[in-house]
Amino acid sequence: MDRRAGAHGAAVVAGVLTLLTGCAWFGDDGTDSTQVLELSVGDCVVTPDEVQAELTDVTTVACDTAHQMEVYALVPDALDGPEAYPGADALTAFADGACAERFADYVGVDYRDSDLFFTYLLPSTRGWSEGDTTVTCLATTTGETLTASVAGSER
Repeated sequence: MDRRAGAHGAAVVAGVLTLLTGCAWFGDDGTDSTQVLELSVGDCVVTPDEVQAELTDVTTVACDTAHQMEVYALVPDALDGPEAYPGADALTAFADGACAERFADYVGVDYRDSDLFFTYLLPSTRGWSEGDTTVTCLATTTGETLTASVAGSER
């Protein structure tokens, strides 16, 4: 399944990410390889060292370990899950609103008053046709490494 990374404010995530379903495996170094469609609210994510056109999984870590993003919302049935792919522009507009709306519930402060930003993963045409209509919202910074969960942090 494909997803496109969207960005809000100064947070920029570039490239198209191809994401496939799967599960998480715990590593000896405290990291997990989590397939992207298995991400859950509260997962802390380490961004890949290089922008990749396709990913099957991401590195997740305990939130007290250095990371760059944290999943704060999963929004299923984007745009009420129409049968036909609604297009990147419609999904981006939807994600901008849906992720902004859910930010304060998780972080504890409106994103406009926060030193954090948000970004999101969007379903692609192929992913949509395979039933992936979920937008994944992630809290992030402009480059600062996070070393704690942002849940309830009021940052």
